[in-house]
Amino acid sequence: MNDLIAKTAIDRRLAEIVRPVIEGMGYQLVRLRLMGGKTKTLQIMAERPDGGIEIEDLTQINTALGAVLDVEDPITDNYTLEVSSPGIDRPLTRFKDFEAWEGYEAKIETDELIDGRRRFRGILAGTEGDEILIEIEDKGEKVTIGLGFDLLADAKLFLTDELIAEMLRQRKDSGDIDETQFDEIETQEDGSEED
Repeated sequence: MNDLIAKTAIDRRLAEIVRPVIEGMGYQLVRLRLMGGKTKTLQIMAERPDGGIEIEDLTQINTALGAVLDVEDPITDNYTLEVSSPGIDRPLTRFKDFEAWEGYEAKIETDELIDGRRRFRGILAGTEGDEILIEIEDKGEKVTIGLGFDLLADAKLFLTDELIAEMLRQRKDSGDIDETQFDEIETQEDGSEED
């Protein structure tokens, strides 16, 4: 079973170089893309095994990868190295991502037509065998369909209020948010908030 971390041949070659460095530092590679343009950009997304990542972590990864890529020199042209977190509306690149984010809305694109379509948007419903399950709207009814993981071209979470609330809850539970740093919201008698 392949993953969606690195899609093209050059991306896969770069992932072979950077993955051991990232994993050796205790993080996970989420996605790698070498993007074209006047100056190429090597975009790398990483996170802690339990999810999330801090700016200090990204800085350390950037420094370590910069050194390794300078030695290996896999990209002949000038390029910019960009190391970031997956973000709230993160890409889903590993089979386990579809289990971890079950219950959240996602957009999925396949390489091949499936029942006349390539794009699916719905609620992730876990996995079964080598398929990811997604609940979609079909002719006014909600149905759960299975898509072979190897048929996926792209997948990412869809930004919703529920997803934002979950991310904030996780950050609060992990101690990443210090509520004492924020002013208390005061409510007026009519129920509106004061500035």
